[in-house]
Amino acid sequence: MDTLRDVLGRWTKKVGEATRKAEDLAGNTWQHLRTSPSFAEAAMGRIAQGTKVLAEGGYEKIFRQTFETVVIPLHQLKSVNPSTSRVNHSEKYIQVISLDSHEFWFMGFLYYDAAVKCLQDVLQLHSFHFV
Repeated sequence: MDTLRDVLGRWTKKVGEATRKAEDLAGNTWQHLRTSPSFAEAAMGRIAQGTKVLAEGGYEKIFRQTFETVVIPLHQLKSVNPSTSRVNHSEKYIQVISLDSHEFWFMGFLYYDAAVKCLQDVLQLHSFHFV
């Protein structure tokens, strides 16, 4: 009986985690579609993004390349702060502060939680090397 209870408990936890991830993905996808000029344009963008992900070797690799060279050099990160709109909780932002105290706000991530985690991991890794 205890074994069955443990198995069901683990299964319930995994189902809860999968449900939360699916809800987050659906919310992020809806936000992405809502902020796009047109549904067709957003759909074509998703297809193009999927193609790029396959060609480049995954989301994390593309994410690191983008933030390394296009936006903010990763070695210049001071802090990364996830944020949610007080008015509309489905609107999520990431505040990035550079070493020279400039603030950058990003939004529209399809995989918001993964983006926050990736930036925080890079920040932690970088600060670990200089301690």
